[in-house]
Amino acid sequence: MINACLYSVFGQQGGERHADSQASVDYRHRWLDALLGDEHRGQAVVAFGHLAHDAYDRWAEANPGLAGGLAVERLTHPTMPEAASHGDPERRREATRRMLEQWNGALRRLDEALTEPDEERELTVYGEDLLPEDRAPIPERDLPAGSPPWIRSLRQWATRRGDTAEEKRACIEVVVPRGERPWEPLT
Repeated sequence: MINACLYSVFGQQGGERHADSQASVDYRHRWLDALLGDEHRGQAVVAFGHLAHDAYDRWAEANPGLAGGLAVERLTHPTMPEAASHGDPERRREATRRMLEQWNGALRRLDEALTEPDEERELTVYGEDLLPEDRAPIPERDLPAGSPPWIRSLRQWATRRGDTAEEKRACIEVVVPRGERPWEPLT
């Protein structure tokens, strides 16, 4: 999994501002070439959100031979229900239900398309809402060597602070979760 942008952006508008940056496009294409090129041929691409859809489509247009044999799913970004509901719990529930229905269809199609799965197991789809057990820590191998264990935690450890969008963009507070501080005794 890679990001559509080279670095973390604050809010959708941050990504939109950089969507056409040639430096971003070139950099992203090098990553996709390395991941999906002849030597590291993948079987599927899952793109969450329209910025990822666009990023993949630009790469596929430039590399039709490599892109041609891939199963591709363009899905709703997991932050959409929260962002689109504007705090309305019923709207969030309905948006989540629709998103998971879309994801489940993609899971079924991908299950059929993947001929070389990493492991054989029965397909499990989502219900109508995301449950705590649907979350999993980031695998250690997916982070840079030497990353502290708490960075993979399911507990929130980073919060944007500020009263304005500009302040929030400039200030991220990191607090190591209790129970994951190796220097403190467990209580």
